[in-house]
Amino acid sequence: MHLQESGEMYLETIYILSQKEVPVRVTDIGEYMGFSKPSVSRAVGLLKEGGFVAVNEEGHITLTDIGRETAQRTYERHTFLTEWFLRLGVSRDTASEDACKIEHDISEETFNAIKNFVKKQSDGEIS
Repeated sequence: MHLQESGEMYLETIYILSQKEVPVRVTDIGEYMGFSKPSVSRAVGLLKEGGFVAVNEEGHITLTDIGRETAQRTYERHTFLTEWFLRLGVSRDTASEDACKIEHDISEETFNAIKNFVKKQSDGEIS
């Protein structure tokens, strides 16, 4: 199942919330993202059908292996791009907003090329 941008955003949110070591619930996701409980419930249902999340009898949501992999990849892209934009002199809010837009559309090839370029620049190989 190919995820839309919104699905990746939900997975990223679940990943971020799960790092706080508390059970993640629909209400937590809704509060974090500013969405209604029915909207979040529908999205979680679709993610569950796609095999990206599991929901136990108490309503606690956990990422499956593929869900965690997708969430971590999206989160890495977001944090890396945000930090890169900040180093370029972009304000924090704009850097985060732009990273959020790009993280879902950038190819793996281009993202890796940017990461490699930044690493070489940081290591002094490129001035």
